[in-house]
Amino acid sequence: MRILWICIAGAVGTGARYLLGDWILRLTGPSFPWSTLVINALGSFLIGAIMQVALTVEGFNPTLRVALTTGLMGGFTTYSTFNYETLGYFENGALWLGSLNIGGTVVCCLVAGRLGVLAGRWLVGG
Repeated sequence: MRILWICIAGAVGTGARYLLGDWILRLTGPSFPWSTLVINALGSFLIGAIMQVALTVEGFNPTLRVALTTGLMGGFTTYSTFNYETLGYFENGALWLGSLNIGGTVVCCLVAGRLGVLAGRWLVGG
């Protein structure tokens, strides 16, 4: 049954990624992969918050935790897209944009992940 919940949550995460990514792309244009950066940062924040709550709240259902992290967040984040886009910049000689994408993604996702853990602590009162 656990695998079914992971798959359902993964489908929801994938759909959410598509919708949010499309909206950001229409908002910012195709000159830089802002949608990938935003989705990875948001996903890092959310997985930090989910894990903090799930591991702190007594009785948090382990299947729900795995469905939310492996399923929902696994379907939502886009590191494979990040890799492909960054390699494309490097292959086309756009070293600055490729480096900006790496630095921006790493810094934003680390900061967002930390903020997610702090938000999770705040949610559970610790």
